[in-house]
Amino acid sequence: MKAKRQAKIMEIISTTNVETQEQLLQELQEAGFSCTQATISRDIKELKIVKEMTNFGTYRYSATEKDLGNPFSDRLNTIFRECITSFDYAQNIVVIHTLPGLANAAASALDAMKAEYILGTLAGDDTVVAILRDANSAAVFCGEIKALIS
Repeated sequence: MKAKRQAKIMEIISTTNVETQEQLLQELQEAGFSCTQATISRDIKELKIVKEMTNFGTYRYSATEKDLGNPFSDRLNTIFRECITSFDYAQNIVVIHTLPGLANAAASALDAMKAEYILGTLAGDDTVVAILRDANSAAVFCGEIKALIS
């Protein structure tokens, strides 16, 4: 189902000027897919879809060229998923607790994401502090972590 949904997302953004996740959700629902905005957000990240400016000064979703990226990113994502023991946020700061000795791997996985809303990470032995752009980004990011490790 995920592969079909993601293929439909690529089809929709290549044929329609989609400006928001809500608009994309509506297009998917009209095509018979049942999903949530959080699912679409994850799909957008996995498909490396970005917003680009149109000739009319508005923004639309567009597929980026896929790069080979970091060959260790899949391993880092697995480590990240497996090593988290707890997490929470306050304002724009997310604190992630890991198993002992794995905070650096978790921070490295976060850095490899190259998400524009993560300004930077600091890692100790079992704690990662991630500084996000704003409080809303921190809340959304914690939701993504919860979905990832569930």
